[in-house]
Amino acid sequence: MTEKDPLLTEVEVLRKRMTKVALEKGLASAESVKISQELDALLNEIQKQRTN
Repeated sequence: MTEKDPLLTEVEVLRKRMTKVALEKGLASAESVKISQELDALLNEIQKQRTN
């Protein structure tokens, strides 16, 4: 069994949190946008690691 990359686990956590917040407060809420930006930064970091 292989261990899951901690960054991918974090992506899953952020996606779930963003979905919950977006459903409760709306996609354009400040909290949804903040989580989306965190998720974007994390995905960019993963992409950067994979291309190096």
